[in-house]
Amino acid sequence: MYSEDFYRLALRHLEGYGTATLKQMLRWAGSAGNLFTQPELWRSKMRARTRKLPPPAITSDMARRVETELRQMEKYQIRLCSCLDADYPFRLKSCQDAPLSFFYKGEPLFNRTRMLAVVGTRDVSDYGREATRRIMSELRGSDVVTVSGLAYGVDTEAHQHSLENDLPTIAVLGNGLGRIYPLGNMALARRIVERGGALVSEYDFQAAPDRVNFPRRNRIIAGMADAVLVMETAAKGGSMITAYIAHSYNRDIFAVPGSIFDSRHDGCHELIRKNMAAIVTSGAELLDMMNWNMPSARPVQTSLFLELSEEEQTVVDALRGGEMALDMLSEKMTGCSPSKIAGILLGLELKGVITCKPGKMYALNN
Repeated sequence: MYSEDFYRLALRHLEGYGTATLKQMLRWAGSAGNLFTQPELWRSKMRARTRKLPPPAITSDMARRVETELRQMEKYQIRLCSCLDADYPFRLKSCQDAPLSFFYKGEPLFNRTRMLAVVGTRDVSDYGREATRRIMSELRGSDVVTVSGLAYGVDTEAHQHSLENDLPTIAVLGNGLGRIYPLGNMALARRIVERGGALVSEYDFQAAPDRVNFPRRNRIIAGMADAVLVMETAAKGGSMITAYIAHSYNRDIFAVPGSIFDSRHDGCHELIRKNMAAIVTSGAELLDMMNWNMPSARPVQTSLFLELSEEEQTVVDALRGGEMALDMLSEKMTGCSPSKIAGILLGLELKGVITCKPGKMYALNN
């Protein structure tokens, strides 16, 4: 009766089910449509408490809200990215608190090979501006995609200098895509999309930029990236929240040192002092520490050079689409237990076929 997009949007309005439970339900159902229309696919496999909940249903109020959202998406060329989609960021998907879905406008760059989050204070100094400009210029030609939050200060500098140096950039908003915040970055947001980047939000179209939204959106900034670069920040604030979240995700963290007489650098110095962040003073250093100083290469045709078992070849084929964590591979290889897949991964590592990267993400060797 309804489209798959309709059902995926309806899941966002479903009450009584947490995000983790909905992800399990989707895994067993195979699609959002099946989740609503064929509950027998998943109900028996869920915990007893979940089985006791009333089966999900499309109410008239929910249908009206979803139809309105679909019209808005069509009018403003906004798309929904579900955890079921191949475009869903695989790095973010490995995070326990990843959103079930999010909206985006622009290009789905979320699974590119090199993803760098750049964060910092809104009250950026001239030093912070110049450091951001320099590092972004030194990343030119590196195939890096930057991720930031479109706020004034370091975020704005990171997006602007990314565009100036032909680096695609993604802005993750703490409000709906129906309103740009801050308003002064409206033109910048437009350029991000026009130059092949994207605007991302997990919030409904007209959601206001409420204070509580921004700490939550920071987990998406950290989760989408391989590494987080903290340019300039006080000891407390959103950038430090992002850094601590990234640390919990086992992401690499880098911090630019600054003056000991300026509190706007206290956060960076704290991260360095706690050994949470490595000092970086140039784009070349960052590329070297991330092993990004060579052009991106396509994965080799491994099966031509090594004898692989059928299960090993299945893992290799899955990793051709990009880095994956063990739980992501488990979703693709439903016939194998996680412990068995872990053994296959270890064997492939010993053969030199794959590498375990920070965050326990597995990738093919080039």
